[in-house]
Amino acid sequence: MPALAITAYTATTALGRGREAQAGALGARRGGLRPNDFGPAPLPTWIGRVDGLEEQALPAGLAGWDCRNNRLAWMALQADGMLDAVRAARGRHGPERVAVVMGTSTSSIGASEEAYARLEAGPDGVPAFPADLARPMVHTPHSLGDFVQAATGLRGPCVTVATACSSSAKVFAQAARLLQAGLADAALVGGVDTLCGSVLFGFNSLGLVSAHPCRPFDRDRDGLSLGEAGGYALLERGPGDGLRLCGYGESSDAHHMSAPHPDGLGARLAMRDALARAGITPDQLGYLNLHGTSTPANDTVEAAAVSAMFPGDLHASSTKGWTGHTLGAAGIVESVFALLALETGLLPGTLHSEDPDPACGPQIRFDNARDPGLRYAMNNSFGFGGNNAALVFGRA
Repeated sequence: MPALAITAYTATTALGRGREAQAGALGARRGGLRPNDFGPAPLPTWIGRVDGLEEQALPAGLAGWDCRNNRLAWMALQADGMLDAVRAARGRHGPERVAVVMGTSTSSIGASEEAYARLEAGPDGVPAFPADLARPMVHTPHSLGDFVQAATGLRGPCVTVATACSSSAKVFAQAARLLQAGLADAALVGGVDTLCGSVLFGFNSLGLVSAHPCRPFDRDRDGLSLGEAGGYALLERGPGDGLRLCGYGESSDAHHMSAPHPDGLGARLAMRDALARAGITPDQLGYLNLHGTSTPANDTVEAAAVSAMFPGDLHASSTKGWTGHTLGAAGIVESVFALLALETGLLPGTLHSEDPDPACGPQIRFDNARDPGLRYAMNNSFGFGGNNAALVFGRA
């Protein structure tokens, strides 16, 4: 595929706001997980919570979209000059020629939870949402995409991708197709997911949440740590002279609602197609940000797929020990980490993990490393239902 220029990118996570906060924490091996303090009856687990969301206020003209998810979306737009970069792209291409493609797994469901918890008697005696939450758009999966389009003034195609934990990786593929089809000249892609009861208690009901900070690919790993995050990237036609989206691969296992294919067939297919679209061979890849959720099944399957495809000198790691699993925002956050690796040469290790699972190949690294000559980096994002996405990024 023709490479697309990445002219701006940013992420806000439990590590802080913007690229500098992310890079500084990765380099210092300073994680963002903390004991769970979210909700009226917190589960005994660890979370990656973004500070300041309770005090974050939307501008008056956007108040109709107010909820935790959209407040984080607005906070992330303020970092690294992203909003200014979007305005500049809008000026270059025209607002109708810049698409918005957002990924999220739960959108504003936290606001819906609150609305149901505070049901009031309506005039006909039928329970109704309280007046301050009687805003229909906030209670739909498209709340995020609609909000971002309103916040940026963009009027091109607006798409919400909701494919669980691969959502904001798949936005890159969706945007590439929109640009290839001539439906847009640029695209603002991204993803936001925030903590809420449905997520915390839902994952806990599946037996997937650890009582400790997560330890991806560790012999004694026993589950994930959940987090929240938001991030964006601006894609434009042409390879540019800096960072690029070089290839993408997507697949569907169609194997199980919440477990990966035991042989990692879909994961391998996504990675293979991403490399093929990028026009590179496995030995040309220098860094792979793994999905690496720290659950026994996911890590075993992903490690086997990576071992079967790549040489042993590949540096592959999971960064969820820093941020927690940010669900529908994992794709954009970990793509930002891959882009930071290309810009800085820092290859993150795997935080909290100490004793490698014997099932892991030599590609899985726990310690940080540096490669100032890094040319290509990949990000894996896999979601419930067996939907998989892999992205290859490069630099000129």
